[in-house]
Amino acid sequence: MAETQIEWTDATWNPVAGCSIVTAGCTHCYAMEMARRLEAMGVDKYAKLTRKTGKRTVWNGVVREDREALSIPLRWRKSRKIFVNSMSDLFHERVSDTFIRDVWQVMRETPHHHYQILTKRPARMAKLVSTLIDDVLPNVWLGTSIENADVVDRIKYLRQAPAAIRFISFEPLIGAVGSIDLREIHWAIVGGESGKAARPIREEWIDEIHTQCLSAGTAFFFKQWGTWGKDNKKRSKRANGREYRGRTWDEMPTVPTAVP
Repeated sequence: MAETQIEWTDATWNPVAGCSIVTAGCTHCYAMEMARRLEAMGVDKYAKLTRKTGKRTVWNGVVREDREALSIPLRWRKSRKIFVNSMSDLFHERVSDTFIRDVWQVMRETPHHHYQILTKRPARMAKLVSTLIDDVLPNVWLGTSIENADVVDRIKYLRQAPAAIRFISFEPLIGAVGSIDLREIHWAIVGGESGKAARPIREEWIDEIHTQCLSAGTAFFFKQWGTWGKDNKKRSKRANGREYRGRTWDEMPTVPTAVP
């Protein structure tokens, strides 16, 4: 619930804490270790959300709604891009419909902000946004995560969700995604995994996505190489940098002023 170093947003807002692993992209999720650290620092919100399995910290499936956090964006007067639930998933099955509706009300009351909601559960998102929410807010961006070809079916559910902006985070990109349908997808973020146990990224996987973004008119944002560089060598993510095809790619979607 503060400023962030994530390259494609300005701030994070976490009205939900805790999650559970669903696919391979979750294996080394930074939020699991961060939740453990926050618990160790005495932050009650993150207490008992994780467990140890060997040397790894993993989610234990506990998900906590934080009603006190709902009012935070109301106090931010300066316009920001806000990543919603960087430490959880708003559409986790243990987050109630009522709470999701309340999150939407906060976003409705703060049109000067732009909210970026990223989920690995786009089927529930599509269903709830279609049935629970009466309006399409121009300041709410809906996205899903895709790490490899195994989960590309998430795109069809994303496309079913009424939204001003739809986006895909191909991060951590741990495999080729193949031919994908980017119709009505406005933005793509691509990034490699970071950390000691990071899995490699390959330039040809990025090429595949970038070429399809060009064809579809989808804005392309390259976030990072991560732990594995363009030369397939391991080093710090800072050393590997963000340059792809000789430049940085910070494209953003065209933000509508109104939605019909």
